[in-house]
Amino acid sequence: MNPSVEPAAAPSIGAPTATAPSTGATLIRFDRAERLVHRSVAILMITCMTTAAIMYNGFLSAPIGHRRFVKLVHVYSGFALPVPIILGLVSAAYRADLRRLNRFSPTDWRWLRSRTRRNGTIRVGKFNAGQKLNSALSGGAIAVLLVSGTIMYFPDLTRLAWRTGSTFVHDWFALALGLLVLGHIRFAVADPGSRRGMSTGTVMAAWAEQHHAAWADESSIDSAPVDPAPLDAAPLDAAPLDSDPGSTVMIDP
Repeated sequence: MNPSVEPAAAPSIGAPTATAPSTGATLIRFDRAERLVHRSVAILMITCMTTAAIMYNGFLSAPIGHRRFVKLVHVYSGFALPVPIILGLVSAAYRADLRRLNRFSPTDWRWLRSRTRRNGTIRVGKFNAGQKLNSALSGGAIAVLLVSGTIMYFPDLTRLAWRTGSTFVHDWFALALGLLVLGHIRFAVADPGSRRGMSTGTVMAAWAEQHHAAWADESSIDSAPVDPAPLDAAPLDAAPLDSDPGSTVMIDP
């Protein structure tokens, strides 16, 4: 009896192969427009915080001087703060991330309540609940500071009671936003993978799997390679060239 050869089932042509990200693989996290918006907002925000600290602290304003110039830098940096945020809307990736930041899921609430939220056991998306809260609070504070600062800079627009109230609101919201920014910087310094994502636009797949597992899975599937059949592959119904003429090749349908 002639031996029969039963080859393994061939993979379907064109089917994507989704595999877990390898240790050295990278994933695209932010595009150029998003990084430019973040960098511009960071520069303007730090400028506002620095000039505010100079104006409100005598031990800084006395040796530095030039109070009028410092005030103008503070005011125009504050007025310019929303500009990159608005211009970023031309980027589709930026708009998609804004939608992500604007949605709270049951997983996000569970992440907030968990004491072990940062050990990777809760599979979060591209942004965790802390990052979503940070963006919401920062955006709201910028809006309040812009309105209150406008009332302070143009005193003839409103009556005295409004100007007095705007000064109080502006000072306390500025302090709160400053603390929020310092906390944001602290977490960024402690997380080199996150800093890499914002500076280069890519992150290591292993970092994404640990900190944003749901987003890592989504990105791996979206970027899964297609494994086409080799151009020189023989048809499935053709016998191997070195096969025994007397042997029988059996292919399961």
